[in-house]
Amino acid sequence: MSPRSASVNEELRRRSRERLLQAAVELVSERGYEATTLGDIADRAGSARGLVSYYFPGKRQLLQSAVHRLMHRTLEEALEREPRTEDGRERMARAIDAILGLARSQPVLMRQHMAGLLQAEGFVQCPEQQRLAQLLRDAVAGQGSPDAATDYPMLRALLMGAVYAALVPGVPMPIPTLRAELFKRYRLDWEMGVPPDTEVPGGTCERDLSRFFATGRPSDDQPDRTADQPDPPGGLPKQSDGRSDRPD
Repeated sequence: MSPRSASVNEELRRRSRERLLQAAVELVSERGYEATTLGDIADRAGSARGLVSYYFPGKRQLLQSAVHRLMHRTLEEALEREPRTEDGRERMARAIDAILGLARSQPVLMRQHMAGLLQAEGFVQCPEQQRLAQLLRDAVAGQGSPDAATDYPMLRALLMGAVYAALVPGVPMPIPTLRAELFKRYRLDWEMGVPPDTEVPGGTCERDLSRFFATGRPSDDQPDRTADQPDPPGGLPKQSDGRSDRPD
C-alpha cells in the first residue's frame, strides 16, 4: 500500500483533532471533568492516544479549546440564522443570548470550563478562542463602539461573570435577570435576540452538538476507523490498533 500524501495526512490530522474536541465536550458533559480521562476522550474519538498529547499539552487545555470551539460555533450560528441582519444592536443581543444559552443548556460543561479558567494554566488563547474573540469584537464594533479593542475585554468579562453567576452551586442567579442587566448596559430591547422561553430552530437549546465539529471523513473512507488515522507525527511508531505508543 502506497504511503499517504502530506496533504491527505494533514486533512486526517485536522479531522482527528476535531473528533477529540467533540469527544471532550460530550464526555465532560456526561461524566464531569474529573471522571473523564485523556484515554476516554481518545477512545470516544476513535483516535490514537498519542495524538492527544501531540495536539494538546493536557486535559484542561483540551477542554478549554473544545468549549471555546462550542462557544464560537454557537455564536456564529446565532449571528447568521434567519432572518439575517447587520443591525448592530440585534447582533449584540444574539451574542449575549448565545452565551447565556450555553449556560442553560450545558451547565455541567460550562461550570467545568469556568472552574478551569481559575487554575494555574489560566486562560488558553488557542485558535478556537481567537475565533470566538473576533466574533465578539465584531459585535462590539457593530454596535458602534469607538474602541472595540478596549470594549471587547469588558464584554468578555461581563459574559464570563454572567455565566459564573448562573452556574454557581447553591446560589445561582436566574438567567433572565442576568440577561436584563446585560441588555440594560448595552441599551438593547428585551424583544431582541432570543428572549427566555423562545424556541429558535437550530438555536442554543439543542443538545446535539455534532454539527459544530467538522469530523466528516474523506469520500474514500473505509468502515474501519483505524484507516482514518493519520500517520503518527514525528515518526512515532503505530501500534496494531492504529495508536502510537506515546503514553497519555
